Amino acid sequence: MKIQTSHTKLSALKADVAVVFFYEDEEAFTTQKQAIIAEFTSAEAVLSSGDFKGKRKTGTFIYTGSKALPRLLLVGIGKHADLTLEHLRRAAAYSAKNAASVKAESIALPIVSLSESSTSDIAQATIEGAILSQYKFDKYLTESKTEKKRIEKITLYTEDKTLIAGAKAGAEFAHILCEGVNLTRDLANAPNNEIYPETLAKRAEAAGKEAGFDVNVLNKKKIESLKMGGLLAVNQGSVRPPVFIVMEYNGGKKHDKPVVLVGKGVTFDTGGISIKPGAGMDQMKMDMHGSASVIGAMYAIAKAKLPMNVVGLVPSTENVISGNAYLPGDIITFMNGKTAEIDNTDAEGRLILADALTYADKYKPQAVVDLATLTGACVVALGNVTSGMMGTDDALKARLKAASIRTSEYVCELPLYEEYEDLIKSDVADVKNSGGRGAGAITAALFLKKFIGDYPWAHLDIAGTGMASKETDYNPKGGTGVAVRLLVDMIRNW
Repeated sequence: MKIQTSHTKLSALKADVAVVFFYEDEEAFTTQKQAIIAEFTSAEAVLSSGDFKGKRKTGTFIYTGSKALPRLLLVGIGKHADLTLEHLRRAAAYSAKNAASVKAESIALPIVSLSESSTSDIAQATIEGAILSQYKFDKYLTESKTEKKRIEKITLYTEDKTLIAGAKAGAEFAHILCEGVNLTRDLANAPNNEIYPETLAKRAEAAGKEAGFDVNVLNKKKIESLKMGGLLAVNQGSVRPPVFIVMEYNGGKKHDKPVVLVGKGVTFDTGGISIKPGAGMDQMKMDMHGSASVIGAMYAIAKAKLPMNVVGLVPSTENVISGNAYLPGDIITFMNGKTAEIDNTDAEGRLILADALTYADKYKPQAVVDLATLTGACVVALGNVTSGMMGTDDALKARLKAASIRTSEYVCELPLYEEYEDLIKSDVADVKNSGGRGAGAITAALFLKKFIGDYPWAHLDIAGTGMASKETDYNPKGGTGVAVRLLVDMIRNW
């Protein structure tokens, strides 16, 4: 997709659709109405009818009769005092979707003013909403491919020349960021016969080559030599070998400690012997969304050349059923020597993350953040809007919280009180891998806590936010690409 900025009047634009954002406030609406009618007399009938009043998520087309600019799309953004960056993202998404519905290939979006936000941030939010709204996982649809039309060009326009430099910087960063998000979506939505551990590793290598970070893939023999008992146990039932993907981006000073991102990479989860119900099991191709988010974040961080050292770690396997599969009652030994009793083979994500969190300690990191579609309990608690956040370090959690506010990728902290640890006590091993239904997201995090090193740690449970059952403003049905913008924002503002 081509992104550009333009210092021009509305009437001088060349685009299939030019968007004009309208405020709901009566005075502002009247001023904008008069200005539009002065340039486009064809707008008078619609704007004088009272049908369009500038409310959010409302819009109307105006046909200009011009070949260079055949359509205006008037889009409501609500009251000026209430406007936020997230409202701009959603308004841009609404605009792009409506423009695409009339088969527009080019769209022009205005640069608006927003108190306490820079032009760069405003442009970034606008481009994010527009680009992300256009995503569809349709590579396997063979019908009507030649008839598909999508937005191919976005122009940010303004009559204020002083805004162009900031808008250009924000738009360029947003473009890179959206590439990372859409890479994540592609990986998460791909079927298991396309993305499994070995091919996930190849996609990570390709991303590293394109964006500028190093990728080292540890094979099963190396995983065995490291004694990653959690990853090996979950992999037992699969004919496909596991991989452990190590991604390293050195954008900071040589001896600066890195931030480590860890993503759960279960490319398909049947639940193992503790098998899941058949209904909805096809969605378990997305149980590797944590790993996809880490790969997408690494891509954006590296391509944007952020001045930080960042490491991405992905333990990857399938969790399937066979005569070799691990069983309830098994006791496994992890990389750090600790043992776990298997209570439920469907609580497998924490087993592979345990080895990865142990491996992370070798970097002596500034901080470690892991992401996983880990528990249905988190979906029960927070639904599909907010990710669960738990951890050991208040400063790191504050960084994630601040990033969540800036990006509107919401997080909510859940407690890790020691009383909950009684739920995962084992009579025969150091810990049990499941604490039952109650406080399931918390006990999963407490399991992980037993495997962290001497570093600040936070855990994000994205089970509800990573897999969407319906399309929303700028997020698709299916794999959403959640946490890429969150993680990149955290690193960018470190």
